[in-house]
Amino acid sequence: MLARLGRESWSAERVDWQTPRVATHEELARVHGRAHLVRLDHLVGHDAALDADTFVSERSIEAALLAAGAAVHAVDDLWRGRAHNAFALVRPPGHHAEANHAMGFCLLNNAAVAAAHALALGATRVAIVDFDVHHGNGTQHIFAARRDVLYLSCHQFPFYPGSGRASEIGRDEGRGFTVNCPLSAGRPDADYGYVFQSLFLPVLRAYAPDFIIASAGYDAHARDPIGQMRVSERGYAAMTSALAAVAEELCGGRLIYLLEGGYHLGALADSVTASVLALAGEQERFPGGASPEARDAVNATWAALRDTPLAAAAAAQDPAPDR
Repeated sequence: MLARLGRESWSAERVDWQTPRVATHEELARVHGRAHLVRLDHLVGHDAALDADTFVSERSIEAALLAAGAAVHAVDDLWRGRAHNAFALVRPPGHHAEANHAMGFCLLNNAAVAAAHALALGATRVAIVDFDVHHGNGTQHIFAARRDVLYLSCHQFPFYPGSGRASEIGRDEGRGFTVNCPLSAGRPDADYGYVFQSLFLPVLRAYAPDFIIASAGYDAHARDPIGQMRVSERGYAAMTSALAAVAEELCGGRLIYLLEGGYHLGALADSVTASVLALAGEQERFPGGASPEARDAVNATWAALRDTPLAAAAAAQDPAPDR
């Protein structure tokens, strides 16, 4: 098991700690509706239930504003060259938050806010890679009709929130810029490696983003009590190594990790540590030996994307290597 590094040890790994600011109304309003933001504002200092599993306490809105602000802060630092990559250690998570309502523990969609801020600064294309055990319905829906944000997700399916089928590929101008790879329960590191190597990385190379944002959920860990996947710290380190390498290749290393799920504290600490070390330069590779289930899932995603321009460009890069 990896050591659970704290602030002093991480600083020794070339980690510079930053204190976030709150996100502004303008930054949030790029992806969230006015009614939703007004409702959250009215909840400051109160306890409330927003849905069956989303609650706020007196300082939850403050925390959510700081979480979204940390995402914006990270974008600013990478865009202006003050940092090479970043990890926003935030809660509450964000990828279930829809444009107009909170959902699934999420109040504000941190990844969407970050992507919109990158575009506002001058980026032309942003990619969001979501490896949380749950599908990021909110992120997908916010950008479904757009091609300036590419959304890629691998997630347990069927599972909460019920979205994320391979057939969900975006709509209108954004058709083909949503990429979902739903996976059956029990998938280990090697299967996630196959998804990354034979689907995500070719699509990212074809898209050539100016930023890569990871919705970094750690609830696919084998010890997590909510999901039923079998990812290990090695798997998360390998995902990060792969994303860091493709970010170096495509966009000057601009890679931002935003913490999403993860509900076993020990597994979360170890997995985040593995990712931070990979962002700092340690390399990890996926084990080989993908299962037939993973291969079938990737093939189903490619089939759903058939005849879309981005998929055609990505498929030319040998999308299904025998690894």
